[in-house]
This record gives sequence, structure tokens and C-alpha cells, in this order.
Amino acid sequence: MNNHTQRFNNQDLKSQATQEILSKVYAALVEKGYNPINQLVGYLISGDPTYITSHNDARIVIKQVDRDEILEVLLKSFIEKNE
Repeated sequence: MNNHTQRFNNQDLKSQATQEILSKVYAALVEKGYNPINQLVGYLISGDPTYITSHNDARIVIKQVDRDEILEVLLKSFIEKNE
């Protein structure tokens, strides 16, 4: 039996959920013919949800996560990938 205490990392779960949301929104933007990078940058800078299509409920889904959390996940991913 393992006597070590296992740690629960809520940050990892939040990061995973945010990544799933970004993937869903990205796919919806591509499906509708938008440039997903431009649209997401516009949303992140302005906070205006009209940059995100309502297709597949992408606009509703992206509003479930704070913009600063999205930026945190993106930056963390970038840094981990480039270390």
C-alpha cells in the first residue's frame, strides 16, 4: 500500500477545461470560415463576445472562462513547449 498523500491539483483541471473550451471555439470558428487566431485575439483584447461565432454555442462556451485564465493557459503552454 502506498502511504504517500496524493495531491489534487485543481489548477490542472481548470487548465484542461480551458484547453477543451479553446479547442471547441477554435473548431467552430474554422467551420464558419473565420480566421480563428484573429477572432480569438480580438476577443481576448476587447472582451467583446461578438468576435466569437454563436455556431455550436461557441460564444456561450467561451464566456464560461475568464479571459485572464485563457491567457494564462496559452502562456503556460507556450513556455512549456519552448523550454
